[in-house]
Amino acid sequence: MAWNISFNILSAILNVFSFALIMPILDLLFKTSDVAYTYIPWEWNIGSWDAWKEAPELIKNNFFWYVGDAIGKYGEQYTLLMVGAALVLVTLLKVAAMYMAFYTMIPIRTGVVRDIRNKINRKIMELPLSFFSEERKGDIIARVSGDVNEIETSIMSSLDMLFKNPILICIYLMSMLMISWELTVFVLVLLPLAGYVMGQVGKKLKKKSLLGQTQLGMLMSQIEETLGGLRVIKAFVAEKQIQQRFEQTNDLFRRTTNRIYRRQQLAHPMSELLGTLTIVIILWYGGTLILSNHSAISASAFIYYLVIFYSIINPSKDLSKSVYAIRKGLASVERIDKILDAENTIVSPSVPLLRQPLKVEQAIEYNNVWFRYRDKWTLKGVSLRVERGKTVALVGQSGSGKSTLVDLLPRFYDVERGAITIDGTDVRRIELTALRNLMGNVNQEAILFNDTFFNNIAFGAEQATLPAVQEAARIANAHDFIMATVNGYDTSIGDRGSKLSGGQRQRISIARAILKNPPVLILDEATSALDTESERLVQEALERLMCNRTTIVIAHRLSTVYNADEICVMHEGEIVERGKHNDLIALNGYYKRLCDMQRFD
Repeated sequence: MAWNISFNILSAILNVFSFALIMPILDLLFKTSDVAYTYIPWEWNIGSWDAWKEAPELIKNNFFWYVGDAIGKYGEQYTLLMVGAALVLVTLLKVAAMYMAFYTMIPIRTGVVRDIRNKINRKIMELPLSFFSEERKGDIIARVSGDVNEIETSIMSSLDMLFKNPILICIYLMSMLMISWELTVFVLVLLPLAGYVMGQVGKKLKKKSLLGQTQLGMLMSQIEETLGGLRVIKAFVAEKQIQQRFEQTNDLFRRTTNRIYRRQQLAHPMSELLGTLTIVIILWYGGTLILSNHSAISASAFIYYLVIFYSIINPSKDLSKSVYAIRKGLASVERIDKILDAENTIVSPSVPLLRQPLKVEQAIEYNNVWFRYRDKWTLKGVSLRVERGKTVALVGQSGSGKSTLVDLLPRFYDVERGAITIDGTDVRRIELTALRNLMGNVNQEAILFNDTFFNNIAFGAEQATLPAVQEAARIANAHDFIMATVNGYDTSIGDRGSKLSGGQRQRISIARAILKNPPVLILDEATSALDTESERLVQEALERLMCNRTTIVIAHRLSTVYNADEICVMHEGEIVERGKHNDLIALNGYYKRLCDMQRFD
């Protein structure tokens, strides 16, 4: 930034000097002035204010003397050629300084945008799941992509203008004051008036931009929903309905964008008009001063003054456009700040009770746990003890609170009342990374990444080796179908494992959990979406995985949990029955009815 400011100052000074070459051409070559100049020695006292005050006149006098002396020695044509060569040289230096100013600004511009993206992604990784349950995925994607791009184009692209233009304006104004303070004071009276008019144009631009970015988020959400639901859309022949909904939102976004751009584009024509009006007024006022001999300004100096003033119009115009662009970008900043400023309630304790490596020596206990997502209680006073090495199954209807109960253990959410403990230590007193490293998850929907078999199985295991990955795949009944692919473990599985069947995806997910080798295993309906053959292979893999581990199983298919050490039947957020399979059948209650509905034998 320091280099950028320095090069901008140098560029502005060289620009003023290049304009100054007009004056000797007019005065000396074309005989518009009969003033005779004599050489004055260059004796400056840096600490003297009078010396600095007299410096511009001294520079002008000696410069004109050099030009006059050159005309006398070498002739007018040769001197004109030399003045032209000097103009080219000064212009070359000026554009080189301008380029270096832009060159030094580029790392700032790209670096800030990179840091914003990194900060947003880091924040997304840190935020609890509850934040994303309240937000649309498409809107979050729009903030990370569209809003960051808006910041880059609106704010960061204006940074060079913000650093450059004030410097140009200040140096040009100083030059104008040196030429004629009367004219400059007159100009300074006009500029605030023009600035006020320009300010009124963009007063509501920020509000309109915020509305536009919100509508873009809605548009991205609809695209995300369409991509995720194409199978259902086509099955219900709802293409026309979805297209109409998208077109309505898209047209609404277009109309809002039109209003924003129309107001933004007013900056250029209005500044052009105001600049022209100001020049006409200055021409009249300056001409009056010259004709009435009320000012020491000469005709050539007046033309030089007009050239500088006209040069100040573009920086002023760019500055006003930059202000508009920044106002537009600030709307995106507000939307991004909604993510960056979001409070992360799931954090590690300041003084964690950390035992490395963390293990379950005795039991995991839920002690009178209450939890709700909004107003309705999802869990109501649940108490449960899972002994080390035992398997506890949670069964019940959808919405009874089974998944919520297991999500509280790794602190995806925090309990509102009660506590969850591991060997008597509240999970909220345990360092978060250590707590989650204790557990392995296999979910109903196998969450895989668009990467190779190896990287998906080794996900989260930084030091994983190929033999270890292969062994985990063999235990999960996945090695054979992996080796049947073209590149084996280096084969890409597609977006979310789209190249694999449901059973294959689930076995890759199980292999990932096997490689992690967690003391505690959470199985969330891991076989409910599979066919009979796939279920058999997956169940075999799960039984190997569950061996000698503390396991919590959520199941809809009761045939997968009848060997559990304890089965807990959940209904409307409460455990209404618990025991082994045969004992629960004998109770002839909720569990018996669930079994009968599945015709369990």
